[in-house]
Amino acid sequence: MCGIAMVRLLKPLDFYQEKYGTWQYGLQKMYLLMEKQHNRGQEGAGLATVKLDMPAGEEYIWRERVEGKNAIQEIFATINKQMIKTSDEVYLSAAKSKEKLPFAGELYMGHLRYSTTGKSGLSYVHPFLRRHNWKNRTLVLAGNFNLTNVDELFNHLTLKGQHPRDKGDTFLMLESLGFQLDQEVQKEYDKIKQRYTNDLAITQKIEENLDIASFIRKSEKMWDGGYVICGMLGHGDSFVFRDPKGIRPAFYYINDEIVVTASERPVIQTAMNVKEEDIKELLPGEALIIKKNGTIKFETIRPASSELTKCSFERIYFSRGSDIDIYKERKKLGQSLAHPILKAIDYDVDNTVFSFIPNTAEVAFYGMKDGINLATGRPIRVEKVLIKDIKLRTFISTNDERNDLATHVYDVTYGSIRRGRVDNLVAIDDSIVRGTTLKQSILKILNRLEPKKIVIVSSSPQIRYPDYYGIDMARMNEFCAFRAAIELLKETGQQDLIDSVYFKSKAQEHLPKEDVINYVTEIYKPFTLEEISKKIAQMLTPAGVDCPVELVYQTIEGLHEACPNHTGDWYFSGNYPTPGGNRMVNLAYINFYEGRDN
Repeated sequence: MCGIAMVRLLKPLDFYQEKYGTWQYGLQKMYLLMEKQHNRGQEGAGLATVKLDMPAGEEYIWRERVEGKNAIQEIFATINKQMIKTSDEVYLSAAKSKEKLPFAGELYMGHLRYSTTGKSGLSYVHPFLRRHNWKNRTLVLAGNFNLTNVDELFNHLTLKGQHPRDKGDTFLMLESLGFQLDQEVQKEYDKIKQRYTNDLAITQKIEENLDIASFIRKSEKMWDGGYVICGMLGHGDSFVFRDPKGIRPAFYYINDEIVVTASERPVIQTAMNVKEEDIKELLPGEALIIKKNGTIKFETIRPASSELTKCSFERIYFSRGSDIDIYKERKKLGQSLAHPILKAIDYDVDNTVFSFIPNTAEVAFYGMKDGINLATGRPIRVEKVLIKDIKLRTFISTNDERNDLATHVYDVTYGSIRRGRVDNLVAIDDSIVRGTTLKQSILKILNRLEPKKIVIVSSSPQIRYPDYYGIDMARMNEFCAFRAAIELLKETGQQDLIDSVYFKSKAQEHLPKEDVINYVTEIYKPFTLEEISKKIAQMLTPAGVDCPVELVYQTIEGLHEACPNHTGDWYFSGNYPTPGGNRMVNLAYINFYEGRDN
């Protein structure tokens, strides 16, 4: 779920100096693109630039990477300091700025990091850089991705004689693309050398003829996962490509001055001040390629899957709700829950206050309010009961800080409901993953208001399975739905099913990923959605909460009705879009059963 951004200026820097009063036009757009995607990465950020046609002996690639929540501000503060130190003669001249200032260039690549591996450190912050003394073999890479078959890719590279310095998917992608880039450049060199003897002319012809799609295609064919990858070559070619299932999102905008790519559509709308119809979605399996000379083309890297599985969690939670379609979808997710909510409060609307768990559930709350108003034929009582004091999302923070943060994330609005166990309190959230914040914070502080009953509503279905394509949810025991199902199996004397799923999973441990079946789905089959929801409520209700607590979840059918174009639901259904997902969930269950799930 990382954020990517790329800017390619199609005119010389002095064009922007003359038209917009500054050569920093591209740099300023990049800052907006990164800042407006801050929601996609709080662990670190990186920025790289490529300068076109720099003379030999002059640096043509610059990169700045920073860890931490304020990484974007720190990166651009460093760049601004470099500008402040220079003279007006340099600063006010596009040509001299390009010569003297590190980030005065025509190509920019930005990245917001959200780790899916648990690994930290500056060496894991994008963009990644693979240097070579030939510019056309120098590669800068950043992406929003997660691969499920890094072991296969690692073995493939080592069998070719390479020595990858890390088994992380980012390193392996870089080495894989870099290897194929070398091969492609060598192929062009061998072909062009038969017609030219001047080495400078040969290099120029290689850069002109280099088939970007070819070397991407040869690398990507082995990848199993969800990904959007941005790349820049040292001589000035650049590209963005997307996985054939469309799991990860990518959008672009093109005019005669600039090409802009980002993970989310409204980000480009804001940065470029354009309408949503001006922005296009990169097709699954497609690459947007921009040659050094500014030629733009689209090529199929791998044919799009007949069954696209665009990530639905992007729509429920992760992407910005300011997108016109996401806003409508989140409202519909809330609206569709009206009847189960009314059932949970015994249709006692007069003695119920409706609210939301900020900040991302606010849009679903509006939909819920509309749905209940429509169902009852009258307005309902709404209040902002909860206040979020800390912006950090606890489920994507590190394990060490998560529990402590959960206790202090929210505060309550005193007086928002009538005291003395008179009013029911309904609060909608976008999703319930671990339930940590509910148990350690939300239910305790809501109980201070003395409600008659607390109903927590999730606009997403129960999250039952790990996500191996973007969000760091990799351990079975983390999911409150899974823990509830396991407890129910034990309570109902069905321990043998827990064992059976383990032995079936264990028997597949060494099978090719294409042959692995997800048997973990059997854990949930004996129980209804309501039975598991009831058990989750029991498990998450902390001591001292002396009113009934009920959970109401979205159904998978309701999800697909609200988000019909984003059918990727593997975290709810177990229907993984690639074979690697089945293999990974198989391993996750084995680790749980064998006590290696912590």
